[in-house]
Amino acid sequence: MYGLQGRRAIVTGAAHGIGRSIAARLLAEGCDVGIFDLDLAAAQGTAQALGKDGGKVVVASGDVSSSTDVAEGIGALTAALGPIDILVNNAGICKVGKLLETTEAEWKATFGINVDGMFHVTRQVAPSMVERRSGTIVNIASWMGKSGVAAYGAYCASKFAVVSLTQSLALEIGEYGIRVNAVAPGLIVDTKMRDESEIQRAAAGLPTAKDRAKAIPLRRAGLPSDIAKAVAFLASDQADYITGETISVTGGIWND
Repeated sequence: MYGLQGRRAIVTGAAHGIGRSIAARLLAEGCDVGIFDLDLAAAQGTAQALGKDGGKVVVASGDVSSSTDVAEGIGALTAALGPIDILVNNAGICKVGKLLETTEAEWKATFGINVDGMFHVTRQVAPSMVERRSGTIVNIASWMGKSGVAAYGAYCASKFAVVSLTQSLALEIGEYGIRVNAVAPGLIVDTKMRDESEIQRAAAGLPTAKDRAKAIPLRRAGLPSDIAKAVAFLASDQADYITGETISVTGGIWND
């Protein structure tokens, strides 16, 4: 355990998958957690399930690509929790498709959630951290944010942006004691995004997650809990001299 008792966290896209696992881990570490997700019913269900194990869980619904939704939702979570110590920008989408076949709407939707969403939420939360000279931000990138991959052009580009924005923000607000890092997941199963991606990959005649996992050095696909462990570490004082980094959690499919 990483000694996060009494800290207040917001996790975006936490109704399902990796975000839900991150919220669960932060609760287990002693945090109060705010969930911000477009799917209100699922977010409420997650909050109800996670809250049974103790800890305060509050929910706000909205679209991270909308600055208005973010201002209202993050404002509500902050009012309920108090000043935020940990922000996890997790909300994201992935569309499988060759770059030249990607529509303008798909491109804009990918960047709207994966990049604009991170921008909007961070702008709502970080100023208070700077004022208090305390806090940490963890962004969820991807191993595809370090290396281009065929059939994932828009997604790769958006996650490259997450990596660079993480580095830039770390440089800008490090003097105030705020650390900004990212986690780059590899092939993660047991998520809604993975399920949707597998359908798209099958339609495109691409290998399944099960087949791809055979090539991973650790010989297994990752789980949401693998990502949650890395997030908890980066959010903790154990990582108090780490900032501007994007840590790969891939089972070895990407080494930097």
